[in-house]
Amino acid sequence: MPISNQIMLARYTQWANEVIHGVIARLPEEEVVATRAMTFGSYLRALGHGYAVGAIFRAHLEQRDHGFTERLLPDTTTLPELRTMQRDLDAWYLAWIGGLSEAQAEEVVHFQYIGGAEGVMSRAQIFLHVVNHYTFHRGFIVETLRRMPVEVPPTDITVYLCDHASD
Repeated sequence: MPISNQIMLARYTQWANEVIHGVIARLPEEEVVATRAMTFGSYLRALGHGYAVGAIFRAHLEQRDHGFTERLLPDTTTLPELRTMQRDLDAWYLAWIGGLSEAQAEEVVHFQYIGGAEGVMSRAQIFLHVVNHYTFHRGFIVETLRRMPVEVPPTDITVYLCDHASD
């Protein structure tokens, strides 16, 4: 995939993550942390899982230790803290992919999954995994929000592309 498309995916992910965080931030705090029938049990934990995986794979790309023992953030993490952390991580991915050459994107990275298994992926594959992982979990969050019911603006890539054609 050309770097220009990967930059677009980084911008899309940054935008969609901000939309979802914005919706969750407008909920009462007790709703943000309430245990519910959804993946990871609460909005805060689901968002925290997305962040943790993004941070873990950032560390793999930087070929350094990530310090995570699970794919979750500590339960003491607040939504405002997480939102700031997510914004910083999304900005890092955008800057990182923007500085990557096509050859660097295809470089292979060896890493270890949290469970101990060995992983081998190209930098481009890791990036695509991170983008896809966020999209997957945002879908669960949106579905759960709509059952409350909470109005959630669409976060489809087609909406992003139409609304941000000049980005």
